Amino acid sequence: MNLMMANTKYIFITGGVVSSLGKGIAAASIGALLESRGLSVSLIKVDPYINVDPGTMSPFQHGEVFVTEDGTETDLDLGHYERFVRFKASKKNNFTAGKVYETVIRNERKGSYLGGTVQVIPHITNEIKKRIKEGGQGKDIGIVEVGGTVGDIESQPFVEALRQMALELPNSSWAFVHLTLVPYINASGELKTKPTQHSVKELRSLGIGPDVLICRSEQELPNEEKDKIALFCSVQNNNVISMHDVDTVYSIPILLNKQKVDEIILKKLNVKTKKPNLNDWKRVVKAKLHPVKEVNVSFVGKYTELKDSYKSINEALEHAGIQNKAKVNINFVEAEEITPKNVKKILKNSDAVLVPGGFGERGIEGMITACKHARENDIPYLGICLGMQVAIIEYARNILKLKSANSTEFNLETKFPVIGLITEWSDISGKQEKRNINSDLGGTMRLGGQVCKLKRGSNSFKMYKNIKIVERHRHRYEVNPKYKDKMIKMGLDVVGTSIDGKLVEMIEIPKHKWFLACQFHPEFTSNPRDGHPIFNSYIKSTLKKK
Repeated sequence: MNLMMANTKYIFITGGVVSSLGKGIAAASIGALLESRGLSVSLIKVDPYINVDPGTMSPFQHGEVFVTEDGTETDLDLGHYERFVRFKASKKNNFTAGKVYETVIRNERKGSYLGGTVQVIPHITNEIKKRIKEGGQGKDIGIVEVGGTVGDIESQPFVEALRQMALELPNSSWAFVHLTLVPYINASGELKTKPTQHSVKELRSLGIGPDVLICRSEQELPNEEKDKIALFCSVQNNNVISMHDVDTVYSIPILLNKQKVDEIILKKLNVKTKKPNLNDWKRVVKAKLHPVKEVNVSFVGKYTELKDSYKSINEALEHAGIQNKAKVNINFVEAEEITPKNVKKILKNSDAVLVPGGFGERGIEGMITACKHARENDIPYLGICLGMQVAIIEYARNILKLKSANSTEFNLETKFPVIGLITEWSDISGKQEKRNINSDLGGTMRLGGQVCKLKRGSNSFKMYKNIKIVERHRHRYEVNPKYKDKMIKMGLDVVGTSIDGKLVEMIEIPKHKWFLACQFHPEFTSNPRDGHPIFNSYIKSTLKKK
């Protein structure tokens, strides 16, 4: 809408039965539909766990940590939001129970509550409502996704806060969408609606009635089952939506639009808009489902057991495939398994090698071996964050002949510390940041959008078509500038630096077919409609010989 509505209206999305049903995808898809109608949209994820943020959580526990432009470490669902909707999330778009309790306790210590008894209601719920309103401020629609499952003890204050917001706002300023599971019982060949009925019963017991029910299932929900759910859950028949398994998540906006989800919600919110333009999404789905080429990428990582650990990279590779009309097959390789003896066998069918970010010493030697194999055999190589540090170590050992070269993260006593702990830098606003080896792990890295200055004539400059770019960081260690000139002299090109020229941000090997590594995380700014300059070029480079 060109004329912004006076007050933000809210869509509250909750989940039932089990977690990981796809609330984030549903929220992002609804956001994409509303955006396609000309509305401005903000998406907010609230997480009921006690961690202050996901920054120190294991990828095996929670999947990847998504980093926003302003340097906030957030839930991976914010990655879905930015991929589906053209907006940049910030610290206002994700908060946890831990963050809420931390703020309330700090206020209590300051005496902000005038000596009163601090309770879940109203103090915790008021803080939740305040943060939700801050996240939606200035937008036509604020879409709020509540993590976890309705009925969980930890999510109750959040659900209560939503109930209170619905009481406080006009009836046309909010809509409740509940995502639930309709399991298919293979033995009897039946879809079961009882879990959904119980989930809605639980939601109603907390004072909330859903306006729309989105039902996750393996197969499309028949009208008979929709009617049954509508009857027992007191929801209109047309408001029971089937979100069944599809070939690509990027077809979900089209699937929901066919069932008029956007129309139903906008009617409840009393908002009139232009018709949706879904041409971009139709183009994306067509390219994804009908590729004309195929590429095999060996993904050499530390957390490959859980694919969500690298969610944004997986998606960025898929986006690049879409832009190049190619199917990208990702072969996940556990870095610890690679040795100089078996590397050729493990990577024998690779059109390209990718080494992603990570922390700690485990698997590093395997990554270095994979990088060496790609460099020596002219196989396209992309190193991201730790993947760039691995490339620097490999080059120092094998080209500069500094055999014991390493990072101080892995060996504090290394004779040749080509990678070291960054202790001082300026953030995107110019503020000086300082750290040391004893700093807290949480929230103490070089985080968020940083300006990178590219070298004219480099491959990277040709990709971005710009001298200055902004990409997002999440790391503590940097290339030691003491070794920079030696590496350049031996054929490694530093093609991207921090704006002051002190920090190495991007490297290339000009004589290699395609060899690029970057200290930042380009995957965080990739999306299915445009891809990303680095990933698009990376996949394109593998197709030239085919």
